[in-house]
Amino acid sequence: MLSHYNPITLEIILREEQPGPPFPPITERAAWERIRAKLEPEELRALLARAASAAREPIPPLPASLWLECQRTGERGGYETPCYRRRTLMRDLLIGECLENAGRWVDPLVDVIWAICEESSWVFPAHHPDLADVDNPYIDLGVAMTAFELAEAAALAGPILPRAVTRRIRYEVDRRALAPYLARHDFWWLYSHRDRPVNNWTAVCNAGVMAAALYLEDDPARLADILAKGLRSLDDYLLTFDEDGGSSEGPGYWTYGFGYYTLIAQLVEQRTNAQVRLLDGDLLRKIAMFPARTILSQGMYVNFSDAPRQATFISAMLTYLARRLEIPELLQLAREQPGGLEHDLNWLVRSLVWDLPTPNGSRMIPARHDWYNGMMWMFSRYDPTQPDALVLAAKGGHNDEMHNHNDVGNFVVHYCQESIIADVGCGRYTLQYFSQDRYEHFAASSLGHSVPVVNGQIQQAGREHAARLIEHSHSTEQDCLHLEIKDAYPPEAGLQSLQRRLVFHREAPAGWVEVEDIFIFRDGPGMIESALTTFGQVELGENAAILHGLRGRLRVGYDPEIVGARVELFQDVDLADGRMDVRRVVFALLEPRQEGRIRLEIVPL
Repeated sequence: MLSHYNPITLEIILREEQPGPPFPPITERAAWERIRAKLEPEELRALLARAASAAREPIPPLPASLWLECQRTGERGGYETPCYRRRTLMRDLLIGECLENAGRWVDPLVDVIWAICEESSWVFPAHHPDLADVDNPYIDLGVAMTAFELAEAAALAGPILPRAVTRRIRYEVDRRALAPYLARHDFWWLYSHRDRPVNNWTAVCNAGVMAAALYLEDDPARLADILAKGLRSLDDYLLTFDEDGGSSEGPGYWTYGFGYYTLIAQLVEQRTNAQVRLLDGDLLRKIAMFPARTILSQGMYVNFSDAPRQATFISAMLTYLARRLEIPELLQLAREQPGGLEHDLNWLVRSLVWDLPTPNGSRMIPARHDWYNGMMWMFSRYDPTQPDALVLAAKGGHNDEMHNHNDVGNFVVHYCQESIIADVGCGRYTLQYFSQDRYEHFAASSLGHSVPVVNGQIQQAGREHAARLIEHSHSTEQDCLHLEIKDAYPPEAGLQSLQRRLVFHREAPAGWVEVEDIFIFRDGPGMIESALTTFGQVELGENAAILHGLRGRLRVGYDPEIVGARVELFQDVDLADGRMDVRRVVFALLEPRQEGRIRLEIVPL
């Protein structure tokens, strides 16, 4: 537990340990010349070109009307796009000046830093219902990230910035982040409580404030208070992972939340000369392995909840964790990541300063089977050495998970490097998507997932709407996930029992997946439909449906004496990836039954 680091102990350590800066400031020219020498010529040209372009670009305005537009329409991009653009301009100008040190980008850098400092609020309007209240500062993701970036910018470029600018950074970061952080305990993300558990916000907000304090706070006693409060809160963040290191938010939010946890772990360890260590212990090793265990094929990851289908990870983050925790799989995964320097300021600095592994053309080979007991997530792979081989990802869980979808019993069948039976993913982020109307969105409702509909009833939201694990097993021949999922449905469904049994068979030549929905109705015969979601075309035959992907096909066999098959088309679904057509392949009982089963055989073609 991190909370055993109390303020007294931390203050003693902070006073005793006085290491140098974590990264070389701009005046350490020998260090920055070594960084320049490591860069490929095209990378250096690109970074300098970005700085030159940023110097010519006007700083985008952030009028109050853009804030109000978000509240009125629910659309977040009108405000967030120029807000993020300002911080990107700061990043490009700062890195360009550090690399070149010619002084030609100092004034534009000062201008954009000053503009950010003059923003009425660093809070995103999606996170606050009213226009900024300067007398009642709130800390959200935007405040934490901005405070961190400004503090790191001051640490790197402070020697060449006007003193008034560095004083302004200190003043604004203290007023908007450090002081309210110490004064208030009612931020929802700070501690878990009965009404709302914490999530990635807890890592990001704590890390941003703590990092800013490490750079800017000169009083060891006050800094110790901030760190102690943050470490206590980060204990609650670590409790969001199950005992096997899994996060119900998925790999994408692992990068965001645990990425900030990694950033603050590195900074705290550096500042205390490793007397305070946030990455020790078996659980942290398991959390760090999460992306390596949730991979479907290269670059493709399970996308339960609001996770993206395609994911790239920050090579610097994976490299640091691989070396710090001695996990060779993460080093190989780091080698697989595409090149590019599109990270935010904090990770771009580390990508430039740290020595990263050279891509070697090989790929990380996952295990044949992975299991997260607390979340009831199972991954089964036919032959992990073959990129096109069949993969099953399935979940139990409950319907109050982080970034929840109503998807108890959902599964993905991945073949030829695509999810042919797919989780459609998250809806486009708007205020409405995160409102009480969330589950009216196709992507978040159980209609958008490969789960049954019972007597016309779909799954409901809430922690009580959960799966119960009956069996999980793994062998050379097959893997099995057997769940009782009746509690995911309302009483109107009339269920006495609804068991979903998923079996991954490793029979030659390519393996296959068996799905059984075993049902008993409470008060008389009822109707049940088992559905599969796909983005591809579907052909219906007498006893099978053929699902087409871009490169592969799946045959879904069924018993035509028990169920009939139909295809429902949902057009122009508003997803994070854009507007897309989704098909539900529905296998419905031909007549009401008191009890029985629907059995599907999913075979790659």
